[in-house]
Amino acid sequence: MHTSPPRPLTPAARRVLEVASELFYSRGINTVGMELIAEEAGVTKKTIYDRFGSKQSLVVAYLRARDQRWRDFLTSRVEAHTSPADRVVATFAALGEWMDHENERGCAMVNAYAELSDPEHPGRAVAEEQKHWLRDLYRDLVARTGAGDPEPLADTLGMLHEGAVVARNVTGIADAAHTAQEAARTLLRVHGAQGVG
Repeated sequence: MHTSPPRPLTPAARRVLEVASELFYSRGINTVGMELIAEEAGVTKKTIYDRFGSKQSLVVAYLRARDQRWRDFLTSRVEAHTSPADRVVATFAALGEWMDHENERGCAMVNAYAELSDPEHPGRAVAEEQKHWLRDLYRDLVARTGAGDPEPLADTLGMLHEGAVVARNVTGIADAAHTAQEAARTLLRVHGAQGVG
């Protein structure tokens, strides 16, 4: 099935998406209505529906935009390193930086997945895609380190990554990403990865 590329956002639509993104993340998707978004963005509800079609579509646009920001951020931090082992370790440093500035309420994807109880809601698919992308990223990075048995190690690193988010945001462990980073170094050494600093 052919789908046309999304239309570029008008200035009003960009403002709506920015406002909706802030409100959905800070207050929760289900508690934020279209009236509030329209009021905060200084537009009419008709403008929102004309551009996005439905709240469901606006939620998907929010999640896709946030996902793309995270992917770009993480990829840039990883690609700043040349050693495969350093690239793995860099994911945890990047996570710590992201949590300091972008993630005060935890992972937006996990939060949305919990809120969107309808299994057919397309926002759930966006969250799933991001988690699969991260898992694939770890598999690719670990495979290049020379570590033995890379698939289970990649899965373990992914769980360590997700656990650091929960530890920081639920239990208040401020240096959770750093702790996870040190654990990742140890795991890489144990599995025989080359060039672990």
